[in-house]
Amino acid sequence: MLVFPNAKINLGLFITEKRTDGFHNLESLFLPIPLCDILEVTVTTEDTSLVCTGESSDIPTEKNIVYKAWRLLQEACGIGPVKIHLHKIIPSGAGMGGGSSDGTFMLKALNELFNLNLSIDRLEELSAQLGSDCPFFVQNKAALISGRGEVVNPVDFSLSGKYLVVVNPGIHISTAQAFQGIQPQPSNFDWKNLVEGHTLTSALKNDFEPQVFNLFPEIESIKKNLIKEGAIYASMSGTGSSVYGIFNEKPEIEWSEKYFHRTFLL
Repeated sequence: MLVFPNAKINLGLFITEKRTDGFHNLESLFLPIPLCDILEVTVTTEDTSLVCTGESSDIPTEKNIVYKAWRLLQEACGIGPVKIHLHKIIPSGAGMGGGSSDGTFMLKALNELFNLNLSIDRLEELSAQLGSDCPFFVQNKAALISGRGEVVNPVDFSLSGKYLVVVNPGIHISTAQAFQGIQPQPSNFDWKNLVEGHTLTSALKNDFEPQVFNLFPEIESIKKNLIKEGAIYASMSGTGSSVYGIFNEKPEIEWSEKYFHRTFLL
């Protein structure tokens, strides 16, 4: 079975509260984008194995989220061994949910491969054990996200006809670095106006940007360049280091060769 786990971007990311379990509550709109890894899974009579190629493919097998997804269903449902080939294209640790997508698509592939007939609710429950962003990729539709990321409310939202430019400078940002200096507070953002009116305003912001931009001015310069080149909206995605810009017309921008960058028609 061959599947294509896709990335996401955050339209707004507000850290609203520190939880008693050590996590933070957040608000965001997640939007799937057509930047994909490639995942092949086949049933085998041998031991489960994983081959990982492409970008950032050096994660040990037992720590790789696709292996963890197999192990999760093996323990929960008693599935047999599989051969896995994951080809990474989405940059890892880039704020675009590449790992989370890989893990959830693995669960969905195994659900189909072994005829488990797991419901959407059950898949979301299982995927939440893999990571906070994982449940979004079960339905893989534009959704308002809350809680620590596991509360998913799909919405009718699209940027169809717009161009999306994604740029990643290859800077690794740890979660601890991103959360330094964060002061949780209610967002008071009008999500209804965004969803119904598709209005991208300056009030739609990413709370991690000030801290990350202070630590890595290069990331802020990418956002400024996108705006300079005509983006109607630009933002860092997640905790970074990817930055995206939304354009009405296809832009022609030259980037440093060290940057990962893609342009998509949404």
